[in-house]
Amino acid sequence: MDAKGTLGGLLSQILQGEDIVRERAIKFLSTKLKTLTEDVMTKEVEEYVFAETKKVMEDVTGEEFVLLMRVVSGLRVLQSVNGRQQLVELVVEQADLEQALNPADPDAVDRLLQCTRQALPLFSKNVHSTRFVTYFCENVLPNLSTLTSPVAELDIQLEVLKLLAEMSPFCGDMEKLEANLNTLFTKLVEFMPLPPEEVENGENSASEEPKLQFSYVECLLFSFHQLGRKLPDFLVDKVDAERLKDFKIRLQYFARGLQVYIRQLRVALQGKTGDALKTEENKIKVVALKITNNINVLIKDLFHNPPSYKSTVTLSWKPVQKPEAAAPKRPSGEEMGSGGSTKKQITPLPRRDARQIYNPPSGKYSATIGNFNYEQRGGFRGGRGRGFGVRGNRSRGRIY
Repeated sequence: MDAKGTLGGLLSQILQGEDIVRERAIKFLSTKLKTLTEDVMTKEVEEYVFAETKKVMEDVTGEEFVLLMRVVSGLRVLQSVNGRQQLVELVVEQADLEQALNPADPDAVDRLLQCTRQALPLFSKNVHSTRFVTYFCENVLPNLSTLTSPVAELDIQLEVLKLLAEMSPFCGDMEKLEANLNTLFTKLVEFMPLPPEEVENGENSASEEPKLQFSYVECLLFSFHQLGRKLPDFLVDKVDAERLKDFKIRLQYFARGLQVYIRQLRVALQGKTGDALKTEENKIKVVALKITNNINVLIKDLFHNPPSYKSTVTLSWKPVQKPEAAAPKRPSGEEMGSGGSTKKQITPLPRRDARQIYNPPSGKYSATIGNFNYEQRGGFRGGRGRGFGVRGNRSRGRIY
C-alpha cells in the first residue's frame, strides 16, 4: 500500500538500528525487492531506495556490501548504461581507489577483491574498467608477491591476475598507458623463465628445468595483449633492443614447452567423451588444454613482425560464448500449410555471462586443481566484527 514509507522504515532501521536488526533488514531487502512488481517498485521508489542505500554504504562490512550491491543492481531504474555507470562509481568509492594499497593488510586486500568482483559484471564496451585496471597496474602488480591473502585457501596472486585479465577488455583510454604497459610487461617477464643453461656435456640438467606457470602466464599475456592493442608499437619502439631480445628468448622457450604439453594433453584426451571426461584427472587436463591453447595463440601474435593483437581467446575459466543463431528463414507456403499460418518461433534471449570463478592449475597440468569460489564464500573472515567499514566513525562495534 505504501512501498516508499515501508522501505523508509526498513532503511531507517539499517542506518540506526541495532546490529541484529540491521543484519536482518539488509538480508530481507536483498531477497524481497526482486520479487516485487513494477506497480509497487515504481521509478520514484527505486530512486529513493538507491539514494538511501548509498547512505548505508558509507559504513558497511564485506557481507553487507555484497548484499546491498545485489539490492541496487536489481533495480530497473539502473538497467541502462548510465545506471551501470552509477553503480561502478558506487563501487569505486567503496574500493578507495584514491588510496595506495597496503599489501600487508588483509582487510585492504579483501576490500579490493570484493569491490572488483562486484564491478566486473557491470563493465562493457560503454562502461569502462579503466580506473580499476589502472589501480591494479600501479598499486597491485608491483606488490603482487607480498599480497596478504584474506582467505587461507585462496591463491591470492592468481586471483588478482584473473581479475585483471577479466577487466582488461573493457579498459578505455588510460592516461599512463605506456607506464602501465611497462609494469605489466615486467611482471609477465618474471613469470616466463629463461632456458636452463647447458651443462658440460651439452645437455640440460633435469634438476634445473624451470617451472612453467601456465595459469599466471595466461592471465598476464591476455592482459598485456588487450592493453597492447591500445599502443601497438610498444614492443617495437618503447622497449630497448636488449630487453626485447631477452623477452623473445623467453617466449621461444615457453612456446617450445607449450607444444610438448599440448601434444601430451591431446593424446591423453583423444577419444574420450561423456563420462570419461568428467573424471577429476580428465577435468584437469581439459582445463590445462584450454590454458595452453590460449597461451599458444597469444604468443603467436607477439611473434609477428611487428607484433599483432588481432587474435581473440576466451579465458580458460570462463564459459565459451556460443555464436548467435542465424535468424530463421521465412517459412514457405508449403511449410505453412493450407491455412497460411505457422507457429511463431520464439528465440530465447541469451543469458547474461555467468561469471564462473574457477581456478585453473598452476605449473604443470598435473598439479592439484582447486574449485574454490571466493565470491560465494563472501571473501571476508568471520569472527572479526565489522572489518569492511572505512568511512564514517560511528560507534557500531565496527573494526576500522
